[in-house]
Amino acid sequence: MTMAGAAGPVDAVREAHRAAARWPYAELDPAALRATGWTPTPFREFVLKVHQRCNLACDYCYVYEQADQSWRDRPRAMSEEIRRAAAAAIGRHAEEHGLTRVRVILHGGEPLLYGPRRLGELAAELRAAVPDGCVVEIGMQTNGVRLTEATVAVLREHDVKCGVSVDGTQRDHDRHRKFRNGEGSFTAVRNGLELLLRPENRTLYAGLLCTVSPDIDPVETFEQLAKFEPPVIDFLLPHANHESRPWLPPGASPTAYGEWLVKAFDHWYFGKPRQDAPRVRLFEDVMRLVLKGRSGSEQIGLSPSALLVIETDGAIEQVDALKSAYQGAAFTGLDVTRDAFDAAFDDPGVAARQIGLRALSDTCLSCRFHPVCGGGHYAHRYAPGAGFKNPSVYCEDLRLLIEHIHRRLEADIQRLLAMGEP
Repeated sequence: MTMAGAAGPVDAVREAHRAAARWPYAELDPAALRATGWTPTPFREFVLKVHQRCNLACDYCYVYEQADQSWRDRPRAMSEEIRRAAAAAIGRHAEEHGLTRVRVILHGGEPLLYGPRRLGELAAELRAAVPDGCVVEIGMQTNGVRLTEATVAVLREHDVKCGVSVDGTQRDHDRHRKFRNGEGSFTAVRNGLELLLRPENRTLYAGLLCTVSPDIDPVETFEQLAKFEPPVIDFLLPHANHESRPWLPPGASPTAYGEWLVKAFDHWYFGKPRQDAPRVRLFEDVMRLVLKGRSGSEQIGLSPSALLVIETDGAIEQVDALKSAYQGAAFTGLDVTRDAFDAAFDDPGVAARQIGLRALSDTCLSCRFHPVCGGGHYAHRYAPGAGFKNPSVYCEDLRLLIEHIHRRLEADIQRLLAMGEP
């Protein structure tokens, strides 16, 4: 299908959405929701796509290898005009909603292709644009191969934190995360991480992102990541949906991803003393939710999404992972040079990711773990035509992990209670 341009009329964008995803675009009315008492959550996290291209050719990349190919028609880099408009819009949104903290993630493609000078200018513009009393946390998600001493010095000057993508051991990482000439990128990434591990740069090191693959060893993967001393590890399920199913190796169990995560969890949970082990966000979020807490994760939980994306051409879009669903799945029809972020509250896709239980399918609501799972990652619920009101394509994997963690915590709590008895 084709989708109206990112800066095209909102009605044309929504009509194209309705054809691809009846729910929420034909069945959810944000104005009617507000009439019932729903109040939109102000946006507190903004992803700026500062560069549209990448210097790696990862075979599972949702931006370049999956359904949405809109990157081909966008400028390679964000212009000064667009980035200043983005900074100003973030400042206005923070002021209008009385925000005391916003988070900006520099993304791509590969954000370091934007160059250290422009990254520094952007960081300064963002902090100058917000009202007094509002803190701007700036980070980036990078493949790490362009982390040089000169670049890191600029990032340190402007307090821009770096999350780095690493897929385990050199053998496993280099199978998927290659340069365009076919060479693996592990050695270059390791060199970049060694810079971040220097004492003067440690505060810039935000953590590691690892995409789960069921044909690699979870314990080897965790131990390799732990060698890089990350403050936190994010395990990410590859973006898939009910049309584009998750890849499984020949003969693998249907719940291979869940089994992988269970093995990784047990190794983490029963391994090194907690003060010596890196945090694992997914595992901590599941534990917190099992204990009736909250999660800020995209992968699980029912917390309202408070994130928008600004593309290199100024298009205001929904979460980038939607590009794995269908062409134009993230489009809102809004543009940062002319539209306020509040206009996105009228988009059914934005509302769907803020309304919690009302966005879940009957199948999800009948499951006792739905307050923990939250239906899984929104992008993983997509089915062509029907849309996003479905269980995650990883439903059984998530159930396996959540049940396992629930039993572990329950056993430990019972043991602690027994120790306290006279």
